[in-house]
Amino acid sequence: MSHHNHWCNFLKNCTQLTTVSSPFLLSGTITRVAGLVMEAVGLKLSVGSSCTIFLSSGNSVSAEVVGFSGDRLFLMPSSDVYGLSPGAKVVPTELTGETPKIGSFQHPRRRAADRTKHVIVGHELLGRVLNGIGEPLDRLGPTYAQHSVPLYSRPYNPLERIPVQEPLDVGVRAINTLLTVGRGQRMGLFAGSGVGKSVLLGMMARYTSADVIVVALIGERGREVKEFIENILGSEGLKRSVVVAAPADTSPLLRLQGAAYATAIAEYFRDEGKHVLLIMDSLTRFAMAQREIALAIGEPPATKGYPPSVFARLPQLVERAGNGNQKNGSITAFYTVLTEGDDQNDPIADSARAILDGHVVLSRRLAEAGHYPAIDIEASISRVMTGLVSQKHTDMARQFKSLYARYQRSHDLISVGAYVAGSDPELDQAIKLYPALEKFLQQNMSQQENFTDSLEKLTALFANGMFR
Repeated sequence: MSHHNHWCNFLKNCTQLTTVSSPFLLSGTITRVAGLVMEAVGLKLSVGSSCTIFLSSGNSVSAEVVGFSGDRLFLMPSSDVYGLSPGAKVVPTELTGETPKIGSFQHPRRRAADRTKHVIVGHELLGRVLNGIGEPLDRLGPTYAQHSVPLYSRPYNPLERIPVQEPLDVGVRAINTLLTVGRGQRMGLFAGSGVGKSVLLGMMARYTSADVIVVALIGERGREVKEFIENILGSEGLKRSVVVAAPADTSPLLRLQGAAYATAIAEYFRDEGKHVLLIMDSLTRFAMAQREIALAIGEPPATKGYPPSVFARLPQLVERAGNGNQKNGSITAFYTVLTEGDDQNDPIADSARAILDGHVVLSRRLAEAGHYPAIDIEASISRVMTGLVSQKHTDMARQFKSLYARYQRSHDLISVGAYVAGSDPELDQAIKLYPALEKFLQQNMSQQENFTDSLEKLTALFANGMFR
């Protein structure tokens, strides 16, 4: 392209940038603060628009329009509003987008998603720890990322997605062999508190065969964020990772944006042709953040205190992950779901189970018995496994789970000596093989088991004549 054309494109980009700018500085005032939500008048803004609120101390706070009623706008701040006084000035934030550069052509923002909030993405984010709006938390200076994308992208055409066809090595023997995960699959990790889900996620982050890892720590403890990065993920795992942290003490708006931001980063790398592993801990905290906002603006609860908008948000977030088209890469996603009191009938757990491509359940009983990873093989399933592995592999996994379940169902009879050997030949075999089955399912957190080795060990059980 000639020098003249470069300058023509640059001037055209500048013209597009100035057309979206308002010639007048519009402003409104804060009239009411009720709990988490502020009410403002004097402005007409769409839902999702960003605003800046000026405090009496001279500082400012960013906020987002989350609803309206008549002429009143409901604003959700992104940080504390200490020092806010009645009649504080509210000014809308103009979304100008990327600065035009000579030699590049920017497409005009015709779609509604293009006119929403944009976030920074790029390879410069690898090895960095960011908050929900892209600000560094690791004190390593600016990220110098050159690209930006909409925070909430357009829904992907389901007919353009390629099916899940290739298995993904996650480095965990039990998952590789009995709950095989494919590239582009979206798995749920269902567990209560303190059963080792963060450690299991860290193992998959270190040992996976994915090109890029995006970790979203949403609504978790601040101590856990630092521990996950330093002790679980490690320096080697961090080099190819992007960590987005929105701890529990941040506003619900930042927790929502943190989950969306991590997904946007994963989408960027997928469009670059990379195979991405997205780990989000946790999906339940994301739902709770949406519940806080919905209840604050007056939305009535529907199911166990959760408003309907919560269950609408979950598939919107989850469906952004998965495979792209033939030219793009993939996003394999693991979402943790907190089952309060190990209750599998929690409304968030029920909704997540329906929209995910399988789930891994961690058992407190196994964790208390020193069984790690505490994966409940009977309650876990991978919906795409049969299309990823051979028929022989499927048969071995099915027979393995059958014998394991047979022993567990008869455990009480066996432990009290009520079972007489020879009454049930299949149960006799399960009793004989149970120590080998249990050993196969256990794995040290510092031990890596690739897909090939895991399958060889499963095949060796059958080759040795341990199974009929």
